[in-house]
Amino acid sequence: MLMPSQGVRILVATRPVDFRKGHDGLASMVQSALAQDPFTGTVFVFRAKRADRMKILFWDGSGLVMTYKRLEKNSFIWPAIRDGVITLNRPQF
Repeated sequence: MLMPSQGVRILVATRPVDFRKGHDGLASMVQSALAQDPFTGTVFVFRAKRADRMKILFWDGSGLVMTYKRLEKNSFIWPAIRDGVITLNRPQF
């Protein structure tokens, strides 16, 4: 599992997103819907409508990195769907 370094901000978008979106589409959502800068090194976590899928987007200093995870037998535990983002610490992540 990907684990961000100490001190990195981790933000979870609480509304499901269209999982057809790639790097640029998610970066655009970070800017427009979350009012954040996708090029700061912050880790952004997105969920699909199905609770068993997530995408993670972050800037590593040379480009955008996107990771996709699908659970085969279980679902992720997501916060209640509402507008905005929530912040996680490393153990919560």
